[in-house]
Amino acid sequence: MKVANLSGRLALVAEGCAVDIEQASEGRFSSGGIYQRWGEFRKWAATLGQVDGTPFDPAELGPPSPAPRQVFGVGLNYHAHSAESGFAVPDSPLVFTKFPTCIEGPWTDLQLPAGTVDWEVELVAVIGAVARHVPAADAWQYVAGLTAGQDYSERTMQHAGPAAQFSLAKSFPGFGPTGPYLVTPDEFRDPDDLLIECTLNDELMQKARTSEMIFSIPQLIEYISAVCPLLPGDLLFSGTPEGVGMGRTPRRYLAAGDVVVSRIQGIGELRNMCLAPSR
Repeated sequence: MKVANLSGRLALVAEGCAVDIEQASEGRFSSGGIYQRWGEFRKWAATLGQVDGTPFDPAELGPPSPAPRQVFGVGLNYHAHSAESGFAVPDSPLVFTKFPTCIEGPWTDLQLPAGTVDWEVELVAVIGAVARHVPAADAWQYVAGLTAGQDYSERTMQHAGPAAQFSLAKSFPGFGPTGPYLVTPDEFRDPDDLLIECTLNDELMQKARTSEMIFSIPQLIEYISAVCPLLPGDLLFSGTPEGVGMGRTPRRYLAAGDVVVSRIQGIGELRNMCLAPSR
C-alpha cells in the first residue's frame, strides 16, 4: 500500500492515480489522523476493493506524514560514512533530533541559508503505533511505512563552538524533505535491503544498500524506544551512506541552481532545486 499527501489531503495511490482517504471512508478517517489509528486504517484499506482513482500532478505531493510530533536522526550509521567523516564505528546509535518545522514535501525548492549546506539521502521510517520498550524482533510491527528523505545539513553551524549543533544545523526550513510516498513494509521483498542513492546535477554522489547500515531500523527503534516513546506519525531518519560533500576532497557544498535528486528502491524520488540565500 502506498499513501501520499496531495495538497494537504492523504490519499491511497496505485498506478499513478489517487483515492482521497477521507472521502472514500465517508469521513471515518480524516486527512491528518490515519497514523493515530493506523491498525484500524490498515484493516479498512484492506477491504476497500477496487476504487477508481484520479490522476495527479507530482507537484501536489507533500510529506506523507505531514505533522510528526518527533523527528529523530541518526549519525554515522554506515561504515563507509563513518570512515569518510573521520570517526570510528560507533558502539551504539548516535541519535539527534530535527525540528518538525523543517519537514517538506518531495518536489520542493530549497532556500539555502548562508554557510555550507550538505546533502544526506536517508531511508525514513514512519511510526504507526506507540512504541515503548520495543525489542528489535517486534519493531517492524510499529512501522507504518517507509519513505525517502534528505537530511540537509548546514556544516558551518553544525561544527561551530565547543560542541556540535546537530539539531539547529539540520532544521532550517526545507531541510527535511520526505516522500514521495509512504510504502508499507509488506510491499518490499526485504525492507532491510533497499538501494539508496543521491545525485547532484545528474552526477552520482551516494549509492549504497540499506543493509549496510550499522544499526538497522528495528535496532534503532529498540534503542530509542527504551528512552522515550515513539509516537504515531513520528519520523526516524536512519542515517546516510558515504558520499556527502563534507567527506570529499576538496569539500563540495550546495549552490544556487543545483538540483539534488534522492532515490530509494520501491519508494521513488525527491527532487530539490537549490535557491540562493535570501538577503
